[in-house]
Amino acid sequence: MRRSLVILVAVLLAAVAVAGFSYFAARQFCVQHLARNGDDLEWLRMEFHLSDAELARVRKLHEGYLPKCGAICEQIAARKLELEAAFAASTNAVTPAVQQKLGEIASLRAQCQAQMLQHFHEVSQAMPPEQGRRYLAEMQRLTLGFHEQFENRMSGPAHAHGHH
Repeated sequence: MRRSLVILVAVLLAAVAVAGFSYFAARQFCVQHLARNGDDLEWLRMEFHLSDAELARVRKLHEGYLPKCGAICEQIAARKLELEAAFAASTNAVTPAVQQKLGEIASLRAQCQAQMLQHFHEVSQAMPPEQGRRYLAEMQRLTLGFHEQFENRMSGPAHAHGHH
């Protein structure tokens, strides 16, 4: 029973860490490109050789997505505060209330990730086909790549269950 609980907590913590890292990796990528210019989408024009019309379509999608992104980020921040309070109230023990908050955060981060991927797909459709495929591949790599690296590290021979 105790081992199952430890595994459950480890899986939940790993899911939260992976989702958080993917969010921050995608955000860091954008910040690096956005810092070059006052126009937060100019990097797309330059990197993917977009026309004014293509960039205008992307900009409209981007502006429509920002409120959704902001709303879910606010929800995640609120749940993180609730998690901290639950953890402190439990004298730093992993109680069912702490587990519930971890699950809520993981669920919100998964929802955020799904929304990001949907947005990236929509943006890719507003670009020339080859550039759209390249853009989508890069955004998927940034959004999902860490998950795969993390899972591969955790499922390697040194971490195989039954071989401790």
